[in-house]
Amino acid sequence: MPTENRQIILIVDDTAANIQVLNESLQAEYRILFATTGCEALKVASESNPDLILLDIMMPEMDGYEVCQRVKADPALKDIPVIFTTALSEVVNEKKGLDLGAADYVTKPINHDILRLRVKNHLKLKKQRDQLAKLVDELQEAMGKVKLLSGLLPICASCKKIRNDKGYWTQIELYIKEHSEAEFSHGICPVCVKKLYPLLSDEDGNILTKSGESKK
Repeated sequence: MPTENRQIILIVDDTAANIQVLNESLQAEYRILFATTGCEALKVASESNPDLILLDIMMPEMDGYEVCQRVKADPALKDIPVIFTTALSEVVNEKKGLDLGAADYVTKPINHDILRLRVKNHLKLKKQRDQLAKLVDELQEAMGKVKLLSGLLPICASCKKIRNDKGYWTQIELYIKEHSEAEFSHGICPVCVKKLYPLLSDEDGNILTKSGESKK
């Protein structure tokens, strides 16, 4: 797959050797970006909108917990899955990360088969969520274009005109067209044919041809 079409993974770690190891594990399938500080990670994430972030916890100045918290607080980044990669293995550390919105937690030393499977699963879930969100947006856009008729419509008992919202009487087809997506074609019903053209129609309201046969 061409590099530009691959999903993007942002690796964040203050140790170059760790970045290199993770890069070698994932670069065959994904486009890899990296950052060595929390501030740099937020900048790269904002500019590239990665599909997933692999985030170390123990970093100077801004640790992984704060980076994750800021990512999840940003409307443009909050849906990016974050997987912590860390030497911290206490349950309390894992709970804190998950409470902040992380999708997963992988301890060092990294088992690369497990890492690749978890990355693959979370990217698949994100893709499904993105597709669902797109469908919801398209549905909302479509529904926004649909106009519905509702309520009591004042209609003349004689000419069948409708009084519009401004108090003016208008043809019923014009009113419906303005308040819905309906289109009209015009014809004439058998009752009106008999009334308007009695000499040109039979008793059922069918128009007679030149030969005197009914044209149905």
